[in-house]
Amino acid sequence: MASTTPRPSRALRLGWHFLRPYRRRLVLALLALVVTAGITLSMGQGIRLLVDQGFMTGSVHQLNQTLGLFLLLVLALAVGTFSRFYLVSWIGERCVADIRRAVFDHLLELHPGFFEDNRSSEIQSRLTADTTLLQSVIGSSLSMCLRNALMVVGGVVLLFITNPKLTSIVVVALPVVLAPILLFGRRVRSLSRQSQDRVADVGSYVAETLGQIKTVQAYTHQAHDRALFAETVESAFAVARQRIAQRAWLITVVIVLVLGAIGAMLWVGGLDVIAGRMSGGELAAFVFYSLVVGSAFGTLSEVIGELQRAAGA
Repeated sequence: MASTTPRPSRALRLGWHFLRPYRRRLVLALLALVVTAGITLSMGQGIRLLVDQGFMTGSVHQLNQTLGLFLLLVLALAVGTFSRFYLVSWIGERCVADIRRAVFDHLLELHPGFFEDNRSSEIQSRLTADTTLLQSVIGSSLSMCLRNALMVVGGVVLLFITNPKLTSIVVVALPVVLAPILLFGRRVRSLSRQSQDRVADVGSYVAETLGQIKTVQAYTHQAHDRALFAETVESAFAVARQRIAQRAWLITVVIVLVLGAIGAMLWVGGLDVIAGRMSGGELAAFVFYSLVVGSAFGTLSEVIGELQRAAGA
């Protein structure tokens, strides 16, 4: 209920307090996450085999074999993704239910003076809106963050194995991409907290006005309340607009930098294929891993914004 934004380390400790009772399911979810990330990365080698040993050799038998292996990887990825999604979503729903119970139980034991200083409607908004945001983060965003972090690390390692020369282009671009994420991320976190406060003000004003609607109408106070509510709504919108603008700039910058690096890599790789220094399958696998790393970075930039909002909640 404090007005200040908690530090990320404290938010993580609070989150672990509610995750700990379900650590077995959490381990299974993490295992499924690692397996699916590994399968996704291995599909790059499947593409390399499909091009070099399937298309280039002209052998129908080898084409069938490599295509069968590729389809097997796709099936395993589908099963792993189902397991990860179900387990992570279950954990998110269960933890949020526990958080709501804990907050409500704590509220019942607070001193009456607390409720004089804090509006009940705002407390209600915190109990519903903030916990709903936490459910989204625990049940989705956190899993996406871990998965894409693994994809970035694994993708960069496989890029080096496939072609160190082309990988240097990607590695040089990574710090350039990280800089705006860190810069915009801090701003998004601050604006997210302000946005949550403004939304709570809107809900609180509605509850107070409707709770005393007879008094409002008796004193013909409708015009004044209408103006004050419009001001409160516009204030919430103004903060939300700033937060959206910051996240939009973050995503835009990341996309331009990542795809620009991939374009440079394709030009250099195309020259190597023409000169015979690498095969078409190796270039196809490298493009796949580059897209994996690039999309993972783009997703991380979005997920970090959600995690910043969760820290505030």
